[in-house]
Amino acid sequence: MLSFTLEFNRFCLELGHKTCIMGILNTTPDSFSDGGKFNTFETAIAQGIKLVKDGAHILDIGGESSRPFSKSVSEQEELDRVIPVIETLSRQIDIPISIDTVKSGVAKAALDAGASMINDITAFEKDPAMADLAAQWEVPVVLMHMRGTPETMQVNPDYEDLMFEITGYLESRAEYAIKKGIKKTNIILDPGIGFGKTIEHNLVLINHLEKIAALCYPVLLGPSRKSFIQNILSKKENTQIGADHIKTEYGSLAAVAASILNGAHIVRVHDIERLKSFTHIIDSIRNA
Repeated sequence: MLSFTLEFNRFCLELGHKTCIMGILNTTPDSFSDGGKFNTFETAIAQGIKLVKDGAHILDIGGESSRPFSKSVSEQEELDRVIPVIETLSRQIDIPISIDTVKSGVAKAALDAGASMINDITAFEKDPAMADLAAQWEVPVVLMHMRGTPETMQVNPDYEDLMFEITGYLESRAEYAIKKGIKKTNIILDPGIGFGKTIEHNLVLINHLEKIAALCYPVLLGPSRKSFIQNILSKKENTQIGADHIKTEYGSLAAVAASILNGAHIVRVHDIERLKSFTHIIDSIRNA
């Protein structure tokens, strides 16, 4: 497995030998898994601190849901949700904060408030100014593949050659980022589990993740509590398995294990406490 070093601001992340865990903090009322749980200032701060104490290496904070069929919110509403949280947490925690947004105005305010990474699910396509911002600040960026928009992505997603199309897209967006002045060493690729993919697409993607890793960038994957896990379990067990069901957590662990063994450097998850010891074993097996 290829190893990478991310050095930025006062942080240094070694990727490869040890799985990097990105903790999810949604300050939204409508996210697919935990919408509404952490959309007040107090609950968001408490959850952010808990994720760090549980062992997160990166904290990813978002104020706009990207669940299937979700609609965009105004920039001001997104700012109101995330900036006070980032300002407070950046003074209390010692890990990098990533801003999960597609708006350069939100990303700029987040960086000013103490964030030090940008996670853009549109890979700079929705707001081209995001690339210029990332280059100016010299921060790591996550570039993700998505077919369509959150509102349309799950309407009959179709590919002629899934892995070829996704690797080609990610490679082209990475090249675009480099042309905009972003260092190659600051680019992370995310094939976008659940973003414009069917259940079968997601399974193939995890099973052949090495093709993404072959592009020679760090790979991030976020299978945690995704609907494909819930749908598989619901069908197998002939009962409805929701996002908060313990079996969905077990399913998420299985998807994380396969992702790590197939080349993921960073996993984006909700439950750090359970995952931390789990990744110790998976990493030990992979490195044996």
